[in-house]
Amino acid sequence: MLPRCGRLLDTNCCAPCFKRSTRLVIYSKCLEETHPEALQRLLANIPGLAACPEAEHINMLGFKLASILTRCNIKEVIVATVDGSMHCIQLHFMVEELEKIFEGRFERRHLILVRGDFREVSKESVKIARFLSKVERLRRGSATPGRNIIDQHRKA
Repeated sequence: MLPRCGRLLDTNCCAPCFKRSTRLVIYSKCLEETHPEALQRLLANIPGLAACPEAEHINMLGFKLASILTRCNIKEVIVATVDGSMHCIQLHFMVEELEKIFEGRFERRHLILVRGDFREVSKESVKIARFLSKVERLRRGSATPGRNIIDQHRKA
């Protein structure tokens, strides 16, 4: 079993815990307390780093992860968070943004915890979640995101 590495921001970019692996889990810190069993199952064979976007700015977390990806042979990043957290969703956005910067040099998976079990979410769903206009189009089942409220008030 590979050790959990600790907190993302506190871990050296060349730490031995993920130097021996091509995979890395970035997970919500709160999972350690709220769902330790599910987290332990996930981290059984993959090193993991805890992050809390509620306490740590996403830019700092992203820059630290970028430093790790630059120096280590990580081929896959797995993001594991609770579902519905307005803070934790940023970890998913962060990894997608880093994938663009690194131009596809690593794969990524997105896991959310639902009723004690991790479920995979597609990269496309993560992308859609960033854009409220796309979410609204899907919710409406239409091609347009909704009425232009500013124009509507001007006409009144």
